[in-house]
Amino acid sequence: MGSWSFKKRIKIIPGIRLNLSRSGISTSIGISGANLTFGNKGTYLNTGIPGTGIYKRQKIFNTEQPETINNEEPPIINIKKEDTIFSIEPEKITSQDMQGIKDSIIDAYNQREQLQKDIKKVQTDLVLSKILIVIIHILIFGFFSKKLKNQLISNIENQKNAINQLEKEKNNSYIKLDIEFDEEMKTAYNLVLDNFKKLINSQKIWDITRSENQNRVTTRSAASTAIVRTEVKFDFQNLEDIQYQNKALYFKNANGADLYFYPNFIVMKNKNDFGVIGLNELDFDFSETSFVEQEAVPSDSKIIDTTWLKVNKNGTPDKRFKDNKEIPMVRYGTITLNTETGVNEEYQFSNYESCEEFSNNFCEYINIIKESKII
Repeated sequence: MGSWSFKKRIKIIPGIRLNLSRSGISTSIGISGANLTFGNKGTYLNTGIPGTGIYKRQKIFNTEQPETINNEEPPIINIKKEDTIFSIEPEKITSQDMQGIKDSIIDAYNQREQLQKDIKKVQTDLVLSKILIVIIHILIFGFFSKKLKNQLISNIENQKNAINQLEKEKNNSYIKLDIEFDEEMKTAYNLVLDNFKKLINSQKIWDITRSENQNRVTTRSAASTAIVRTEVKFDFQNLEDIQYQNKALYFKNANGADLYFYPNFIVMKNKNDFGVIGLNELDFDFSETSFVEQEAVPSDSKIIDTTWLKVNKNGTPDKRFKDNKEIPMVRYGTITLNTETGVNEEYQFSNYESCEEFSNNFCEYINIIKESKII
């Protein structure tokens, strides 16, 4: 029985370094502190750890929407494609400037997947070695038995060391994001973080996934637009592939890929794929919405007026409808996100003040990004 060995090589996962200042912004992707060999197929560090595998992707996009329209008795309307609010598949939104970041994330994912397979293989070999020692101890005697046993003990020790090393390399197979702000940029970004903390505490956050202008005469509604909305959550949350001392601003998406906002780029990710765009590519808009609310009014919202479930053109209740009830008009905050590469999202917030304050700070920060000179 030959000695047990398990030697391959792994690809070094490069870190991402951002230097953010009004006078200049730079993004670098690279590695430091490693003994590297270079070649046409990548940058590698020679170790006793297995190498990368093949990344498989499958496009899945679900456009089915929950049927909740801002009308207790919703009118029958034909939903057109242009009325559905959703972004294109995330694999198509990556801009040329952000392709390096996407490639690094793919490398990190691939390597962790391959290392996990290698860990399982070595664990299986380890179990087999332990079983063989028991068999030898029971069934075989003499010098030959002792020689086999010693060899298996050596193999077990090597396998344990290999598992530890594989686990260590797996833990290092992440993108390390290092960000250096100047004081002005840091102050602006900290305001964004502080106000995002307030925004995520809104009692209600909705993803607007469909909207359509409606004929108020036909529907007898005070609302000029019917919408489909789904309640979602915002939070601070990092992508699995990126290690960052702070966390990204996380926007849950009800009908597509979720969004992760880092200080200079956005990752849009669903279960099977992702894309990366620069923050300077984003069109971010804030607006006030007077909403005819037929559900419970959130406690952090302000009622600004009232109307009727069925209303005449002049605003009086339509008396042809029995049990026609008075309903509130509520002030909500709305933000929209768009890019030329295909991002198209709209969100509504019950806390108008928090939405307005966050939007003002976020727009100021984006403007600094856009006005900064690219190095």
